[in-house]
Amino acid sequence: MSAARAPVVRKSGRPSTRPAAPFAPIRVEPAYRKVAAALLERITDRTINAGERLPGEIELARQFGVHRGTVREALRELESNGVLKRERGSKLMMVTRPARAAVAAGVSRALALHDVSFHDVWEALTALEPPIAAAAARARQAQDLAKLDEIVARLEQDLETPAAMQQAGEFFRAIGEATHNGAFMLAHEPMVELLVPSLGAMIDKVPQARRRIGEAQRKLFAAIRERSATQASEWMAKHIRDFRRGFEIAGIALERRVTSP
Repeated sequence: MSAARAPVVRKSGRPSTRPAAPFAPIRVEPAYRKVAAALLERITDRTINAGERLPGEIELARQFGVHRGTVREALRELESNGVLKRERGSKLMMVTRPARAAVAAGVSRALALHDVSFHDVWEALTALEPPIAAAAARARQAQDLAKLDEIVARLEQDLETPAAMQQAGEFFRAIGEATHNGAFMLAHEPMVELLVPSLGAMIDKVPQARRRIGEAQRKLFAAIRERSATQASEWMAKHIRDFRRGFEIAGIALERRVTSP
């Protein structure tokens, strides 16, 4: 039998049985999550900087007013996220920056779980990669050119092998690094991780694909070397269009959902 509703008094003075709007459930989080969140807040606002060591588990437990096991679990979570690490021979956790590869892997998994399609990836690459190439042309340094030169030269020997796919990923990453812009590097890496494994399925079905990839890389490298932001942007846009066209020729549906590498 359902519980009787408490009457609600209207302005007229007559009671109403209309139920009140329900309250939202209160979110209850484990204590270790709250500890991890508090530590992460101090790390992200740079109260605690990269390279600094945290107090020991006993001291942190005392400060937070929780059990040592709760602190240990919080530290494990932050360590798995790449925010903390324990140096060999030390019992204390040290604040560190998450590696770009680790961040990108997490974002790639999230994209796959959110049913992102290859069309979505290409649309995003079309928007991101030409400005990244232009920024690389403006900001590149001698070491960036040396790295790009080595990657492009290696394409000649890798062109007919599966290693060509990894080389393509390295080329995109090297262009991102040449911008010396951390936001650019983090923005395009997850999509590169999703794109590169799929290239193998396309390249073997499109005879001209390898040649066109090699040509685009050489043109892009030349534009970046000459500091021509306009040409770098134009060639990158063409390179992305070629990738899409290759998938269409190979009969790979762009509406297909991407999978995490």
